[in-house]
Amino acid sequence: MTLLEHLCRMARNNLWSNDRLYRAVLALQPGEFEAERSSFFPSIKETLNHILAVDHLYLDFLTDGGRGAAAYDDFVPFDDAASLAEAQADFDRRLIAFCDSLSETGLERRVITDRRQDGMIPEKIRDVLAHVFLHDIHHRGQVHAMLSGTSVAPPQLDEFLLDCDVKLRKAEVERLGLES
Repeated sequence: MTLLEHLCRMARNNLWSNDRLYRAVLALQPGEFEAERSSFFPSIKETLNHILAVDHLYLDFLTDGGRGAAAYDDFVPFDDAASLAEAQADFDRRLIAFCDSLSETGLERRVITDRRQDGMIPEKIRDVLAHVFLHDIHHRGQVHAMLSGTSVAPPQLDEFLLDCDVKLRKAEVERLGLES
């Protein structure tokens, strides 16, 4: 598997993992989505909004969108889980399309990242994508832990890559229109 193939697969994993996580979040009892919890961000709602806001920031960098830090600053948080889930799924499909449009040599291209007081830092697309996936996995893990204190069991989020797990993800992968 090439690095490009891996990153394209990780973009698909992002959609699949977010779908699984949001299906659990959408089953929460009233008040659980926004309830204060112990984590880096104080609620499931705030953590999921943060993931999407940062996703928008990095996609702006990756596509030379020109908004810079404003892509994060201007993000309007969602108040309800259903709208946030839909917006995250839309973003995840845009990220898949972006990854699918890349070439191996395109991964080496540098894009400008607006690091505020640290300046405009050129970064390789491959590194920005790896960071996006790592960031999302990190914060999904926090939501996963927070779900443990709710009426909904946290979903399994690591059944995407291995052949032995095909039977565990098959229906979802087909519903989402992904090849695993």
